[in-house]
Amino acid sequence: MSQIKFGTDGWRAVIADTFTFDNVRIVTQAIADYVNHHGIGSLGVVVGYDNRFLGDRFAEAVAEVLMGNEIAVYLLPQGTPTPVTAFMIQHLQAAGAVMLTASHNPPEYNGIKFIPQYAGPALPAITDEIERYLQESTGACTEAAAGEISASVRRLSLEKGRQQGRLQEIQPMRDYLAHLQSVVNVEGIRSGSLKVVIDAMYGCGIGYLEEFLRSAGCQVEVIHCCRDPLFGGIVPEPMGKWLTDLKTTVQEGKADLGLAMDGDADRFGVVDREGNYLSANQVLYMILNYLLQTRDYRGPVARTVATTHMLDRIARRYGLEVEETAVGFKYIGQAILERGALLGGEESGGLSIHGHIPEKDGILATALMAEMVAISGKDPSQLIREVAEEYGSLVNERIDLHSTPEEKQRVLGLLPNFFPASIGGFKVLDRITHDGVKMLLEGDNWLLIRASGTEPMFRLYVEAKDVESMQRIQEDARKLLGL
Repeated sequence: MSQIKFGTDGWRAVIADTFTFDNVRIVTQAIADYVNHHGIGSLGVVVGYDNRFLGDRFAEAVAEVLMGNEIAVYLLPQGTPTPVTAFMIQHLQAAGAVMLTASHNPPEYNGIKFIPQYAGPALPAITDEIERYLQESTGACTEAAAGEISASVRRLSLEKGRQQGRLQEIQPMRDYLAHLQSVVNVEGIRSGSLKVVIDAMYGCGIGYLEEFLRSAGCQVEVIHCCRDPLFGGIVPEPMGKWLTDLKTTVQEGKADLGLAMDGDADRFGVVDREGNYLSANQVLYMILNYLLQTRDYRGPVARTVATTHMLDRIARRYGLEVEETAVGFKYIGQAILERGALLGGEESGGLSIHGHIPEKDGILATALMAEMVAISGKDPSQLIREVAEEYGSLVNERIDLHSTPEEKQRVLGLLPNFFPASIGGFKVLDRITHDGVKMLLEGDNWLLIRASGTEPMFRLYVEAKDVESMQRIQEDARKLLGL
């Protein structure tokens, strides 16, 4: 049996290769052991899944194992966004949730993750404990023994679970959208009479954002709004290269805004009325600036080590602290939950705010974009220019640098002592190593180099005052590291 290892957001693998019914049951047994060890099984566990192949069947397998361990199940009866599944933990006061999703990964993948009682991503201490239960049940087993391990998993059929009152099937949309109205200014959206195009990317966010915006008076057109486990032949990640149809539809329909969500609707993508894709970094600082102008609440701002420092500039103007975390929304969620962060975000398209769940939410992010455009009466590109006029300009880019396994090991050997005096002509002021190696350069420029945990590849993030400076830093960093 292949090793099952939880990554930054659960365990993901290829369907019918490692992601099998037997392995899903084994992982669920470990989750059940965790829940029961902490004495919260009586609260029940929510089970959700996205639109991927066999998602409903995998969810049923999860439910059977949980019920077999005397844990009540709240089963979501159709593809449901990850943030909605997380919200239902809070709404039902459940012990947590099991979500079956591979998020923005290609269609051949699926995944499983445990969302704890606080309704945000599981921190390493929790996933480490689940992995210990997993290791205890599997040990150093061979492929031949895998069937015996699966047979030892405790299960209760759906029919018996219903008869014993351990299974409830629930519809979450109404409760989630009611909550969303408490953190988004619906009347403000209504005042703008917006025309919006929504790209559901064939994912499980279908129905949520369009229902919310239509009820707020928007004229809404939706594309890619049916379930397709192959995601129309694209990767369900709301980045510019995958949003060609959204750009075209916005331009041809003269819409005010194009909004997209990934396969499980926890990430966002935004297109302006000219069909220009806006980066997640731009969306984050626009929304922060807007919230500070329209909300009374004040708190720290949380961002990952790879996310724009424009957030820092805006926060400083208001006397707010900025917390820099390792990559992974679990750390952002912790800042929101434990330290009351006003906004938390990551450059890969994750955002949440105070008053919402500590989980990234593409539905929330895109609803806030609609609110901001409606109330300001301005196109996002105009709002970006206004931020630049007030706080100065910053440009940023992430480059994926592919290498051989041997090259990767060579560079990993260099990084612990990588501390040049200057990069791209800019003096190195400081070195940060809590996730990869980040160099703070003079002139408010910086770069970050992080190794992929699964591939022979490095990610190089650079932010600078202009494109020319950014490119100089990129080129020099690659030369210094031999990439």
